[in-house]
Amino acid sequence: MARRRRSAFVISDQAVPPGERRTVQLDVAQLYTHTPVGMPVHVVHGRRDGPTLCLSAAIHGDEINGIEIIRRVLALPQLRRMRGTLLAVPIVNVFGVLAQTRYLPDRRDLNRSFPGSAGGSLAARLAHLFMSQVLERASHAIDLHTGTAHRTNLPQIRANLDDPGTLELARAFSAPVIINSDLRDGSLRHAADERGIPVLLYEAGEALRFDEDCIRLGVRGITGVMRELGMLPRVKRKYPPRRPVQVENTRWVRTESSGILRTTVQLGQRVRRGEQLGLISDPFGDGETQALAAFDGIVIGRTNLPLVHEGDALFHVARVRHPERASEVVEELAELDGEEDEPS
Repeated sequence: MARRRRSAFVISDQAVPPGERRTVQLDVAQLYTHTPVGMPVHVVHGRRDGPTLCLSAAIHGDEINGIEIIRRVLALPQLRRMRGTLLAVPIVNVFGVLAQTRYLPDRRDLNRSFPGSAGGSLAARLAHLFMSQVLERASHAIDLHTGTAHRTNLPQIRANLDDPGTLELARAFSAPVIINSDLRDGSLRHAADERGIPVLLYEAGEALRFDEDCIRLGVRGITGVMRELGMLPRVKRKYPPRRPVQVENTRWVRTESSGILRTTVQLGQRVRRGEQLGLISDPFGDGETQALAAFDGIVIGRTNLPLVHEGDALFHVARVRHPERASEVVEELAELDGEEDEPS
């Protein structure tokens, strides 16, 4: 019996036949200069049936690591043997990327505007376009983010780990830590969850900066998820990665005084309760205040700006059951990320 030919993937009135790939421009709006603005969606439609995975980046316009991650994923030769469909949107918030800012021109946060509406604000319309034309067509999604301005995040996955299927995908990504993160109203994850679409949120690096380790780990993580979903063939690894460390909860350490911050810990470093994370002093050095860890854990985020005001968030510490194992995973990050996979 002849195998049934797979149907074309249709998006914005354009049909992408099986075994082909195409970039489709979704019309977003016009600038007040009458210049049209579009959202580019790259469709890779495999010859054989399988899941539909959505990759999205730059929902916040200054978080650009994900743009490069998606570019590298689309260049992978393995996609020629891919099952299912890949929907890749490297720049969701086109306006924010143009202005190199987190927000839209109406000062709204796109990741608090989902699912949006066709007749609402600019943020609501953009969210609605992405939801209706892209995300609702997917069976799974990976959303790529970084820390905000002047903050760096250790590579981490945030997801609904209470769902067994999502937990397995989070582990397959192989970031150093995975966090069971609550859903926030208006977020992409919340809107997707209401539609039964599991989403992994990858946080790594700093806004408006490329971080090579974070980018390489992001590419490796996405291919790991695609293998877990059966979209790519399984591979044999020379050195299997350690199992990611699951975080119980996290807390930001805030400064009790204003001044100049001198950081004394690194991202991924294991810390003990009461351990010094940094010192805050006035510009003359007349007196210092310590920033101390509230519990045993590892540092998963920190500010890069040494000028701080009272109450500013300085260090993001994750509570884990085995901090020593977490620090070992982080130490192996660069080495493991450089290993090549072999076909199985």
